[in-house]
Amino acid sequence: MEMVNITINGQKLQVPKEYTILQAARSANIDIPTLCYLKDVNEIGACRMCVVEVKGARSLQAACVYPVSEGLEIKTNTPAVRESRKVTLELILSNHDRKCLTCIRNRNCELQKMAEDLNVQDIRFEGENPQLPLDDLSPSIVRDPNKCILCRRCVSVCKNVQTVSVIDAQERGFKTIVASAFNKTLNEVPCAMCGQCIVACPVGALREKDDTDRVWAALADETKHVVVQTAPAVRVALGEEFGMPIGTRVTGKMAAALRRLGFAKVFDTDTAADLTIMEEGTELLGRLKEGKNLPLITSCSPGWIKFCEHNYPDFLDNLSSCKSPHEMFGAVIKSYYAEKEGIDPSNIYVVSVMPCTAKKFESSREELAATGTPDVDVVITTRELARMIKESGLDFVSLPDESFDNPFGEATGAAVIFGATGGVMEAALRTVAEILAGKSIDNIEYNVVRGIEGVKEATVELSGVTVRAAVAHGLGNARKLLDKIKAGEAQYEFIEVMGCPGGCVTGGGQPIQSAKVRMDIDLRAARAKAIYDEDQSLAIRKSHENPFIKKLYEEYLGEPCGHKSHKLLHTHYHKRENY
Repeated sequence: MEMVNITINGQKLQVPKEYTILQAARSANIDIPTLCYLKDVNEIGACRMCVVEVKGARSLQAACVYPVSEGLEIKTNTPAVRESRKVTLELILSNHDRKCLTCIRNRNCELQKMAEDLNVQDIRFEGENPQLPLDDLSPSIVRDPNKCILCRRCVSVCKNVQTVSVIDAQERGFKTIVASAFNKTLNEVPCAMCGQCIVACPVGALREKDDTDRVWAALADETKHVVVQTAPAVRVALGEEFGMPIGTRVTGKMAAALRRLGFAKVFDTDTAADLTIMEEGTELLGRLKEGKNLPLITSCSPGWIKFCEHNYPDFLDNLSSCKSPHEMFGAVIKSYYAEKEGIDPSNIYVVSVMPCTAKKFESSREELAATGTPDVDVVITTRELARMIKESGLDFVSLPDESFDNPFGEATGAAVIFGATGGVMEAALRTVAEILAGKSIDNIEYNVVRGIEGVKEATVELSGVTVRAAVAHGLGNARKLLDKIKAGEAQYEFIEVMGCPGGCVTGGGQPIQSAKVRMDIDLRAARAKAIYDEDQSLAIRKSHENPFIKKLYEEYLGEPCGHKSHKLLHTHYHKRENY
């Protein structure tokens, strides 16, 4: 790597030649404030908060886009720099809805933190502050244009990372807003509901639709038997909301907290992930045998499914007909569990805690009501669960580690890794390989499908059957992969797609980390490591070896992809307009 010599605030440094001033300063622990910058997502130099003095330059320069060069001399803390930043910040604040105490991002807002760091005690300017209408018709995402600071981070992640492009900057000058075309709501455009715009936003302009009141109401209703299930990615991120290090596993504390919130039963969605593998693995084997509707494409990510319905309807027959794990679980709880416990299914209220905002949309789909009522009654995100825990007064960090309730608390390592990109693929391969071999296989690590590359490809030999596999995470990468297939440039038998970059661990409902944190830590890798650590720690790591899943088929379902399981656990998808 070629290095160059530069000087920042009198400190001589050697840094890689491809660095920007912002990166160089960060490597030397010199903090330069940013608002529009988001590593690998939005690097446009628009907000002008990161300006610095560069020797020889006629004006202040934006550090996030200014490349270093040999002999460059930079000053980040001169009177001119401080005054410029403060004036810019005050101008942003003058036109901002400053209801911080009641904002969803209070104490986790990059604008608020910057005002504190730059010692802004008064605002010398008065903006017009017109009250714009709230966009809250989506089941997943609320957009508040009155809090928008026009940083364009949401625009960039939607357009360049996810390639959905349903929001953009409109008008010019003081009239500029970020909105959908023709001021349509997010519910009226082909939004995937993935929520990546939310986790990119530095302020409270975007947030998930809050459904905690619905959960509190159900818990207070004595006629309801309220059960909760939690996705694998939640346990490796929830602790961040309580000050714990990124990648901390809090499985036991989470179960304890949910029990104390008043849920009748605390179940683990991982159990249903094992069930998903039994159905999806069997489906894959059937398609391989018949040679029809290949490649089989996983259907666990509702953001990806909605994206496919809008943009790639010609691939709908390739989608697995399996419901996502939490929807399968809801159907089983309202059928098998209801019969076992002697409870009227209409009196069972299923709450899913998910890392995903698109799951809110998914739970409202008419197709997902196997027993006549919705399989899942309400979905809350990791962030919403954290708010409920705080509201209840629980000291989360001090809670003891407790277990999930059985029998829906028994899961394998294969189920846990659903939370990371490549995890569904690997879990399926662990089971399919043994079914084809007719015996136990010791080597169950499929490292070729792990990692954070946008698209991963592998050819796996399974007892004489060759499976060409691909894994894509992030909708932009899914688009690249499907376009490649349509062009006849590649062929596969099995594809996993996750709607969010990194998979569920960095879903749109996960804890929001600032741009500064995301410069230093790859959230995808840190949270995924915790996922794989939990997989390694479990005694059973193959879905078909889960004793409860075996019992469920023996007592109730019969066989994978059989008549009963098809009625309860499978669904269909349909073309949506792409306008």
